[in-house]
Amino acid sequence: MQVRFTGTANGTHRAEVAKLVVHRDARGAGLGRALLDVAEREAARRGATLLVLDTQTGSPAERLYRRAGWTEVGVIPDYAADPDRVLRPTTLFYKRVG
Repeated sequence: MQVRFTGTANGTHRAEVAKLVVHRDARGAGLGRALLDVAEREAARRGATLLVLDTQTGSPAERLYRRAGWTEVGVIPDYAADPDRVLRPTTLFYKRVG
């Protein structure tokens, strides 16, 4: 898991949750939620008040983020290629922390 903080002067209050990945054999055991909770707490501890993230539209991760209190902003079509190089839509989320 990664939390990326911006270096821009107008973005010191926000961070991006990136690369939150749980191995498929371990999914459903609460690990994703635990990792997300750690990311949120650490970002807030470091001064972030707004977090953003994106995930493939229709993925199980969308349910995780909604259940964790994240707000869907919208969908960008053809945002990222899957392993087969097929372009897929991406859903954007945000959450206020701290």
